[in-house]
Amino acid sequence: MNIPRTARRTVTRAATAAALATALGLGAVPTTTATAAAPHAVRAPGTDPDGGWHQDGLRLKAADNRKVDAFVARARRAERSISPQIRAIARISHADLIGFDQRLKSPNSLKRKVATWMHESPGQSVGTSLGMINDAVRYTLQWPAGKYSQGVHTAADLLSAWGNDSTRWANTWNRANGYKAINSAWRAPRSGQLFEVQFHTPESKAAQLQTHKLYEEQRLPGTPPARVRELQNQQNAIFAAVPVPAGAERLTAPAHRVADPSRHRPAPDPARRLPAPAHVPVG
Repeated sequence: MNIPRTARRTVTRAATAAALATALGLGAVPTTTATAAAPHAVRAPGTDPDGGWHQDGLRLKAADNRKVDAFVARARRAERSISPQIRAIARISHADLIGFDQRLKSPNSLKRKVATWMHESPGQSVGTSLGMINDAVRYTLQWPAGKYSQGVHTAADLLSAWGNDSTRWANTWNRANGYKAINSAWRAPRSGQLFEVQFHTPESKAAQLQTHKLYEEQRLPGTPPARVRELQNQQNAIFAAVPVPAGAERLTAPAHRVADPSRHRPAPDPARRLPAPAHVPVG
């Protein structure tokens, strides 16, 4: 991680495994629920007689709709082994875990996303679209600006040390316009499930919530180009007022873990010997 030397903290595998065990024994991590503004009134989602799906001019054929439902079921199973780590990381890094009760993206939201991508890229298969989704399971960690860079550094190092592979790291703190935060994606070692972790300050999270309705309108297929530009300008103005934490624009993803070539899979991690998620309190 490229942060000031005074903010660095070495996280060893043995220490992180012990820290996770300790954190899991402490019970529930204090969480904060963040609720976005209500979206524009839209036609209620519906299921076609043949098992297809439709909403706001977006459609999925019956076979594609079934594939999305199967994808949702897999994500829900995988979440049970991911959430205990995220709760432990929130406690260890002194983060607020925002909107934990919204950690699973709703089936309807996933279908909207898949259908939108297929509408924008004619001929793209539902399988390709599902492969692009990294936020069916998603979390938000938040720190005050003065603790943000160290908090992100610690959280990302723990995620990596406990066997999760970094697959995406979008740091937008240095952008002149638009969204400001770090959105990261990870692949869980046990299930292979992709999941998203957003790293926010209170100010950047508030801006995200304030612009949610604008973004949703902007993404609708029927929104005229002039309105799209107007909505983007409004979002830019809101995010421009968000203070940038010291060192945030230099935060990078942890290096990929070293694989064990003799076994052709990541080397065993001590965190895997911890209690099964079913026995961990979840608040």
